[in-house]
Amino acid sequence: MPKTPLRAAAAIGGTADDVETAFYEALQRGDIEALMACWADEDEVFCVHPGGPRLVGAVAIRAAFEQMFANGAIHATPARVRKVESLASAVHNVLERIEVLTAEGPKHAFVLATNVYHKTAEGWRLVAHHASPGSAREPSDASEPPQTLH
Repeated sequence: MPKTPLRAAAAIGGTADDVETAFYEALQRGDIEALMACWADEDEVFCVHPGGPRLVGAVAIRAAFEQMFANGAIHATPARVRKVESLASAVHNVLERIEVLTAEGPKHAFVLATNVYHKTAEGWRLVAHHASPGSAREPSDASEPPQTLH
Protein backbone atom coordinates (compact mmCIF):
# COMPACT_ATOMS: atom_id res chain seq x y z
CA MET A 1 0.00 0.00 0.00
CA PRO A 2 1.50 3.40 -0.95
CA LYS A 3 2.11 5.80 1.89
CA THR A 4 -0.04 8.88 2.12
CA PRO A 5 1.49 12.13 3.41
CA LEU A 6 -0.10 11.46 6.79
CA ARG A 7 1.20 7.89 6.89
CA ALA A 8 4.66 9.24 6.10
CA ALA A 9 4.37 11.70 8.99
CA ALA A 10 3.71 8.78 11.31
CA ALA A 11 6.60 6.70 9.92
CA ILE A 12 10.02 6.07 11.41
CA GLY A 13 11.94 9.30 11.65
CA GLY A 14 8.87 11.32 12.56
CA THR A 15 8.05 12.47 16.06
CA ALA A 16 5.15 12.08 18.44
CA ASP A 17 4.31 15.69 17.52
CA ASP A 18 4.06 14.68 13.84
CA VAL A 19 1.65 11.87 14.69
CA GLU A 20 -0.42 14.21 16.84
CA THR A 21 -0.64 16.72 14.00
CA ALA A 22 -1.67 13.94 11.61
CA PHE A 23 -4.31 12.69 14.10
CA TYR A 24 -5.98 16.10 14.46
CA GLU A 25 -5.79 16.78 10.71
CA ALA A 26 -7.50 13.44 10.07
CA LEU A 27 -10.24 14.33 12.57
CA GLN A 28 -10.78 17.68 10.86
CA ARG A 29 -11.11 15.99 7.45
CA GLY A 30 -13.11 12.99 8.66
CA ASP A 31 -10.44 10.72 7.11
CA ILE A 32 -10.68 7.32 8.82
CA GLU A 33 -7.70 5.81 6.96
CA ALA A 34 -5.37 8.65 7.92
CA LEU A 35 -6.69 8.59 11.48
CA MET A 36 -6.14 4.85 11.90
CA ALA A 37 -2.63 5.15 10.43
CA CYS A 38 -1.74 7.12 13.57
CA TRP A 39 -2.60 4.21 15.87
CA ALA A 40 -0.17 1.48 16.90
CA ASP A 41 -0.84 -2.01 15.59
CA GLU A 42 -1.24 -3.48 19.08
CA ASP A 43 -4.15 -5.35 20.65
CA GLU A 44 -4.22 -3.20 23.78
CA VAL A 45 -4.52 0.29 22.25
CA PHE A 46 -7.45 2.12 23.79
CA CYS A 47 -9.63 5.17 23.36
CA VAL A 48 -12.15 6.85 25.66
CA HIS A 49 -14.40 9.49 24.14
CA PRO A 50 -16.09 12.05 26.43
CA GLY A 51 -18.58 10.18 28.60
CA GLY A 52 -18.06 6.97 26.63
CA PRO A 53 -16.84 3.47 27.40
CA ARG A 54 -13.26 2.29 27.05
CA LEU A 55 -12.74 1.07 23.48
CA VAL A 56 -9.98 -1.54 23.28
CA GLY A 57 -8.31 -2.53 20.03
CA ALA A 58 -8.16 -1.02 16.57
CA VAL A 59 -11.44 -2.59 15.42
CA ALA A 60 -13.46 -0.98 18.23
CA ILE A 61 -11.66 2.36 17.85
CA ARG A 62 -12.20 2.40 14.09
CA ALA A 63 -15.91 1.58 14.45
CA ALA A 64 -16.41 4.43 16.93
CA PHE A 65 -14.66 6.97 14.72
CA GLU A 66 -16.54 5.74 11.62
CA GLN A 67 -19.79 6.30 13.50
CA MET A 68 -18.67 9.79 14.53
CA PHE A 69 -17.55 10.62 10.97
CA ALA A 70 -20.97 9.56 9.66
CA ASN A 71 -22.13 12.90 11.12
CA GLY A 72 -19.26 14.80 9.48
CA ALA A 73 -15.70 15.69 10.35
CA ILE A 74 -14.73 16.59 13.90
CA HIS A 75 -13.49 20.16 14.04
CA ALA A 76 -11.10 19.74 16.98
CA THR A 77 -8.10 22.01 17.24
CA PRO A 78 -5.38 21.22 19.76
CA ALA A 79 -4.20 24.01 22.05
CA ARG A 80 -2.16 24.36 25.25
CA VAL A 81 -0.31 21.08 24.94
CA ARG A 82 1.63 19.84 27.98
CA LYS A 83 4.20 17.12 27.26
CA VAL A 84 6.13 14.48 29.15
CA GLU A 85 8.55 12.73 26.82
CA SER A 86 11.20 10.03 26.99
CA LEU A 87 13.15 8.01 24.45
CA ALA A 88 10.30 5.61 23.63
CA SER A 89 7.13 7.24 24.93
CA ALA A 90 5.43 10.59 24.99
CA VAL A 91 2.36 11.76 26.89
CA HIS A 92 0.57 14.86 25.62
CA ASN A 93 -2.20 16.53 27.59
CA VAL A 94 -4.12 18.66 25.11
CA LEU A 95 -6.85 21.24 25.42
CA GLU A 96 -9.07 20.51 22.41
CA ARG A 97 -11.21 23.37 21.11
CA ILE A 98 -14.11 21.78 19.26
CA GLU A 99 -16.46 23.64 16.97
CA VAL A 100 -20.06 22.52 17.41
CA LEU A 101 -23.11 23.68 15.51
CA THR A 102 -25.97 24.90 17.70
CA ALA A 103 -29.33 26.49 16.96
CA GLU A 104 -27.58 29.85 17.52
CA GLY A 105 -24.79 28.97 15.11
CA PRO A 106 -21.27 27.65 15.62
CA LYS A 107 -19.96 27.60 19.20
CA HIS A 108 -16.85 26.20 20.84
CA ALA A 109 -16.69 23.43 23.39
CA PHE A 110 -13.55 22.46 25.26
CA VAL A 111 -12.25 19.00 26.06
CA LEU A 112 -9.11 17.96 27.90
CA ALA A 113 -7.52 14.95 26.21
CA THR A 114 -4.50 12.82 26.99
CA ASN A 115 -2.70 11.23 24.04
CA VAL A 116 -0.05 8.60 24.69
CA TYR A 117 2.51 7.72 22.01
CA HIS A 118 5.04 4.87 21.88
CA LYS A 119 7.96 4.53 19.55
CA THR A 120 7.30 1.24 17.75
CA ALA A 121 9.01 -0.66 14.94
CA GLU A 122 6.77 1.36 12.57
CA GLY A 123 7.73 4.67 14.18
CA TRP A 124 5.82 6.78 16.70
CA ARG A 125 2.22 5.66 17.12
CA LEU A 126 -0.76 6.58 19.26
CA VAL A 127 -1.54 3.91 21.88
CA ALA A 128 -4.11 5.75 24.01
CA HIS A 129 -6.50 8.68 23.64
CA HIS A 130 -8.61 9.65 26.65
CA ALA A 131 -10.91 12.67 26.50
CA SER A 132 -12.82 14.34 29.32
CA PRO A 133 -16.44 15.43 29.07
CA GLY A 134 -16.72 18.73 27.26
CA SER A 135 -17.48 22.12 28.72
CA ALA A 136 -18.70 25.39 27.28
CA ARG A 137 -15.93 27.32 29.03
CA GLU A 138 -12.24 26.98 28.44
CA PRO A 139 -10.75 25.34 31.52
CA SER A 140 -7.83 26.99 33.23
CA ASP A 141 -4.73 25.24 34.47
CA ALA A 142 -4.53 24.81 38.22
CA SER A 143 -1.04 25.65 39.41
CA GLU A 144 -1.70 25.28 43.12
CA PRO A 145 -2.42 21.88 44.67
CA PRO A 146 -5.97 21.39 45.94
CA GLN A 147 -6.52 22.07 49.62
CA THR A 148 -8.57 18.91 50.13
CA LEU A 149 -8.00 15.38 48.96
CA HIS A 150 -10.75 13.24 47.52
